[in-house]
Amino acid sequence: MTDIPSLYRLFCAHPTITTDTRNCPQGAIFFALKGASFDGNDFAKNALDQGCAYAVVDKQGLEGDERFIHVADVLKTLQQLAAYHRRQLGTPIVQITGTNGKTTTKELTAAVLSRKFNVHFTKGNFNNHIGVPKTLLAMTPQHQVAVVETGANHPGEIAELSEIVDADCGLITNIGVAHIEGFGSVEGVAKTKGELYDYLRKKSGSLVFLHADNPRLAHMAEGLVSYKYGVAGKGYDIEGEVTACSPFLALKWRRRGGEWHEVKTHLIGAYNCDNALAAAAVGYHFGVTENDITAALADYVPSNNRSELKETGRNSLIIDAYNANPTSMKAALDNFALISHPHKMMILGEMRELGVVSAEAHQTLAAQAERMGCEDVWLVGEAFDGCAPSLRHFANVEEVAQQLTQQPVEGRLILIKGSNGTRLFTLPTLL
Repeated sequence: MTDIPSLYRLFCAHPTITTDTRNCPQGAIFFALKGASFDGNDFAKNALDQGCAYAVVDKQGLEGDERFIHVADVLKTLQQLAAYHRRQLGTPIVQITGTNGKTTTKELTAAVLSRKFNVHFTKGNFNNHIGVPKTLLAMTPQHQVAVVETGANHPGEIAELSEIVDADCGLITNIGVAHIEGFGSVEGVAKTKGELYDYLRKKSGSLVFLHADNPRLAHMAEGLVSYKYGVAGKGYDIEGEVTACSPFLALKWRRRGGEWHEVKTHLIGAYNCDNALAAAAVGYHFGVTENDITAALADYVPSNNRSELKETGRNSLIIDAYNANPTSMKAALDNFALISHPHKMMILGEMRELGVVSAEAHQTLAAQAERMGCEDVWLVGEAFDGCAPSLRHFANVEEVAQQLTQQPVEGRLILIKGSNGTRLFTLPTLL
């Protein structure tokens, strides 16, 4: 068996890793991870044949090639190597988690910090037990600061990831109703997200960026050194408020006692004001100038089906189809209600992983949608069965696509939001 320091020396000579034989850069190290329906060990030889320098494996019978590196557990080894690498570099790290907004906050924070530093940050949604190690192992000595997103769908996951990341600063965006199937309750969600705070309590010199208007987070952060952000008028370190949302968010912000800065963003949704203030708080703490913070927030353009406004030539689309839970759904509908347009429409996908609260959550959402007075509301997914009979129901996104093909929609402002598994992100090409 190979120990971590020995493996790290190989990694330093071959600092690219892969877990997919469809992507094998020359000289990379292949980690043979196991999935629900595959075993990466079975593809290790193929990875070497394609140009990988080494393959880290944990299956007996893979002998006869010195490029096989045998370990007890490939996933655990990947995580340990990432933690070791992070500690060797000593790069300051901001770790972000939360029920909603963590990816947008991560992106905004990286954009702000990039005005002053060479920043490494989580790409896409690589925020789990595999993605986080990959993110850390992609960090180089040239990076001056890192922003690492961590997600969870079961208790203990943030604690495990926090041990790997070893962050210097932490930020929890909020606590909401999501992944109840795995957590059991909102209290379970809070306990798991709070594992980031628990880790930082053990680390000397740590700091949290606290959304101080959130009573639950404020209580959870007691005893920690905190840099506060929130609505204006309460004496927080960073304060701000929404000035317009039609449909793009405009806001003003300032440091405590400082001058106001106006920002016109490319973000849809008043709820993104908190995310922008969080990024401003991190940036200001790290010494980014106020003008650079303002410019970074104004210049950031969302992607990945998160709070995007897209003009198709036939309709205007507000696409927020990456994920959904009761908290984010309500916020999206509340925001949509504030936008003026003569022909509004919503296509709402079901919310996944809600467990025992699913039926009530979908009834509540459907009732809110029904009250809003849009010309059309389409509900997609079996979880909406029995909800708001006056609204149009579709079993899946394929049925929606068929309807749009047969009867195209034009001249509408359309909100598209649902869990990623409903695949509503495939619809914009038909609209």
